[in-house]
Amino acid sequence: MKFRRNRRFRPADSAQQLVGGFLLAGPFVVTEEVWQLADNMNVLQALLTVVVVFAIGYAALYKADTGRDPDDEREVVGVPIRFLSLMGAAFGSVTLLALLFGAPDTFLDATITESALTTFKAVSVGSIFSVVGAATADSVF
Repeated sequence: MKFRRNRRFRPADSAQQLVGGFLLAGPFVVTEEVWQLADNMNVLQALLTVVVVFAIGYAALYKADTGRDPDDEREVVGVPIRFLSLMGAAFGSVTLLALLFGAPDTFLDATITESALTTFKAVSVGSIFSVVGAATADSVF
């Protein structure tokens, strides 16, 4: 018989995800090279980066952790709440830090529209690393 701890999603799981997401997001939000990279990315590259974040998050939650089954979790419109929380933690932590630190104003000399688009691209890059921290914290703790 295999022992399986209770894996129901709780608010504490969101808190763990946020801590992990913030932990790995910080260095990428304040790095000029990330903002230069984002400025040179096109929209398709940014969207594909978002897809990579979703894939990493799903794989980390449901493929790397064999004790977790997405079909056993509560869902919103067919998507597990744990996964939605993970995406919120990954993208939200990067976005919040970028705005709190004033990174767009620091690294970009652009119109509001251009700045918003580059910020979206920079958030997509930073979220690749943030999702790893968020998923790891959720799985370990």
